[in-house]
Amino acid sequence: MIKKLAAEFVGTFWLVFGGCGSAILAAAFPSLGIGFAGVSLAFGLTVLTMAYAVGGISGGHFNPAVSLGLAIAKRFEWRYLLPYWIAQVVGAVAAAGALFVIASGKPEFAPGGFASNGYGTLSPDGYSLTAALLIEVLLTAGFLIVILGSTSKKVPAGFAPIAIGLALTLIHLISIPVTNTSVNPARSTGVALFATTGALGQLWLFWLAPLLGAAVGGLSWRHLLADHEAE
Repeated sequence: MIKKLAAEFVGTFWLVFGGCGSAILAAAFPSLGIGFAGVSLAFGLTVLTMAYAVGGISGGHFNPAVSLGLAIAKRFEWRYLLPYWIAQVVGAVAAAGALFVIASGKPEFAPGGFASNGYGTLSPDGYSLTAALLIEVLLTAGFLIVILGSTSKKVPAGFAPIAIGLALTLIHLISIPVTNTSVNPARSTGVALFATTGALGQLWLFWLAPLLGAAVGGLSWRHLLADHEAE
């Protein structure tokens, strides 16, 4: 169990450090800023690389919503859910702390939103709470369906991390303007702790919506899509 939790810590650390780090350190670089597309790709690459690196140890969740959805779909034991959540959140907070120390090394650094998620005035393009809730639920549900489908026994082994990484890239390409993309409560929590906006006050949504979306995705797969003989 310790190895599984360590793998979740490392994987979530990498996701937040690489994905949020690309937004905090690289996207705003004056001459070589990578933009929304670059940040989206960075998030996808973090999951793809760590799924191959440690997915064989812990399953490669790196996300409380993924763990919940897999449990609902009967692909993960409920008794491991809380320990996984703790490891994931601690990994995310550690990564955000490391990013804060690095970013603080630049003169005149100001945390601002610090790659946090938000709606209303904290949405990158001013989207409402309703819009943020709906897109986070729908995209998390879709993400769970991709994860469950690509890891099904009927699918050729070894390709799931590619599908999952590309799905996360697509999710970010769609929703960065709306919420700055969460679909992951741990990722949202880590950076919100260091933001100097009202991100902490809106963090509840970025737990509620991804967990609700994960439940929708897990139930949809379990009751509508899964070939139970192949699971």
